[in-house]
Amino acid sequence: MSDPNVGRKLSNRYQLQELIGTGAMGRVYRAKDTLLGGVPVAVKFLSMSIQSNKKMRLQERFEREAKTCALLGQKSIQIVRVMDYGVDEHNIPFYVMEYLQGKSLSHIIRKQEMSLMRFLSLTRQICLGLQCAHDGIAVDGTIYPIIHRDIKPSNMLVIVDPTFGELVKILDFGIAKLLQSNTQQTNYYLGTLAYSSPEQMEGKELDNRSDIYSLGVMMFEMLTGKLPLIAPTHSFGAWYKAHQFQEPRSFAEIDINFYIPKSVDDLVMSCLAKKPSDRPQNISDIIQVLAAVDITSEVVRTTLTPPTHKSSHIPSNAPIPTVVAPSLESQVSSSPSEDTAKLATWPKNKPIADIVFPQPIRVQDQVIPALWIMLPILEIQKRSVCSRYNQFLFISAPHPMLLWITVIYNRRFGAKWLPYYLDLKTNFGQEIVQLLSQRGCYRLLFFAREQPNRPTYTLTSTIASSQCHRLQEWALLSNTLPSSTNSQISKTYLKTEYEKIKPQILTKLSSINTDSPCDLSA
Repeated sequence: MSDPNVGRKLSNRYQLQELIGTGAMGRVYRAKDTLLGGVPVAVKFLSMSIQSNKKMRLQERFEREAKTCALLGQKSIQIVRVMDYGVDEHNIPFYVMEYLQGKSLSHIIRKQEMSLMRFLSLTRQICLGLQCAHDGIAVDGTIYPIIHRDIKPSNMLVIVDPTFGELVKILDFGIAKLLQSNTQQTNYYLGTLAYSSPEQMEGKELDNRSDIYSLGVMMFEMLTGKLPLIAPTHSFGAWYKAHQFQEPRSFAEIDINFYIPKSVDDLVMSCLAKKPSDRPQNISDIIQVLAAVDITSEVVRTTLTPPTHKSSHIPSNAPIPTVVAPSLESQVSSSPSEDTAKLATWPKNKPIADIVFPQPIRVQDQVIPALWIMLPILEIQKRSVCSRYNQFLFISAPHPMLLWITVIYNRRFGAKWLPYYLDLKTNFGQEIVQLLSQRGCYRLLFFAREQPNRPTYTLTSTIASSQCHRLQEWALLSNTLPSSTNSQISKTYLKTEYEKIKPQILTKLSSINTDSPCDLSA
C-alpha cells in the first residue's frame, strides 16, 4: 500500500518523495525544497498531534524545542542540522533537517567490523555532540541544557566520506521530552528499554548523567556487539529489574577480536553504574579518558606481525590534527645501531623514487612513528653525520591540516628538507599524531634508490615535550572541526608559511656544530 504522504507538498514548499524511516518518534521522508531549487532535505513528522484544548501550550513548546535543536546543529557538527519546523493542517508537528546519506550505528555494529581506533573515533564524536547539548544553548537570553533521553545506536548516523573518514551525526535531540509532554500521564515512560537509565525507568527528573548511562550501554555494544544487560522478556518490568539490579556483563565474558585497554573497560563500567553519583559526572571527563587511550595496544595486536625481530608496517589509511611554535631544544642522540628498524623492507605499494611518507614500525617490541625516505645513496651518505630538526605547522580552516617538517643538515652539504602533509580528518593522520605525542620521538629510515630493499641508514629525531603536549591538544581539537572540500587551500597556505620559516630554520642549524650527531626540535 502506497504511503499517502508521498507526493504531498508540505507548507507549499517541501515535496515529499519517499518514506525513509519509521520509529516510535515518528516518520521520516526524503523531500526536496522547491523554494531552493530542489535541494534534498529530510522531513520528520512527530508521533503526536496538538489538540485544540492545549494547542497553544504545546505549539509554543514544540517551537522552542525545534529552535533549540536548530541552534544545536549550528553549534556542533556532530548534531543533525534542523533548518525549518512547523505544524501541518492535521495539527501534526514536523521539522526539516539536512538530508544525510549514511548508515546508522546500529547497522555498523551488526554488519561491519569495529576496531579500537574506530570505536575511539566514533565515540569521541558522539561525546562532543553530547557535550555541546549538555552545556546548553542560549535561547532568548536563557541557557537551556539539553538532555537527549534516547541515546542508542539507531539515533547515531555515520556518514562515510572517502577522503575525510567517518562523521557521526546525532539525531532526535529534545524529541523524547516533547513527546512525553503530550501524554496525560505524569510519569509516562518514553525511551528505549535496553538503553534507559535506572532513574529514567523510574520516571524521575533526568540530568546529563542519564545520557551518560545510555552512552555506556551503547559503548559496550559497540565494542562487543552485545548488550551489557540481559532481560528475560522485552517488557518494561523485565528491563526495569535489569537496569535496577542486574550487574552488567564484563568484557572478559565475551569473545572480542581485539584488545580493550583497561582504561576503556573501566570507563564503560563506570558509565553503567546504577547510581548517577557513581558515574562520570560530565561528558568532558569521558572525552579526557578517550583521548588518553594508548592506541598502540591495538596497533600491536591487530595490524603488526607477531613479535619476531623483524619490523612490520601498517597500511596507510587515515585521521587527526596539530600546530607549531618553535622553541629550540638540543640533545645528543645515540648513534645509529643495527636494531630491528634496519630489518624493515620497502613497501611493495610504494614506487622506487625520491619520496617521503610516514608509517609506524616495531622497534624492540614497541610501535613507534617513522618517516620512510628514499633518496640516491650519495645523498644519504652526504648527511650520515648531521643535525636533525623537526617542527609542526597546523591550520584549522578551511580544513584541519598538519605540516610535519623534518630537516637533516650538514654544514658542508647543507639541508635536506623532508616535509609531509597530514590530513587531520583521517584515521591515519590521527594514528600518526597520537604516536608522535606519546613516543616523543620518531625514526628516520633512509632507503637508497640503488639498493631499495633494506634501510641504508636509520636515525632518531626527538620531539620537544612542549610540542608533544600541543600535538595531543590539536588531535582532540581536530575532532571538533568540520571537514572541507577545500583541503588544498589549507595545504597551499601551509606551504606558504613553510617557505617563510625556512631561512629561520637554516639560521638555527648553521649556528651549531654538525661534526657530531645532534637533534633539534622546534
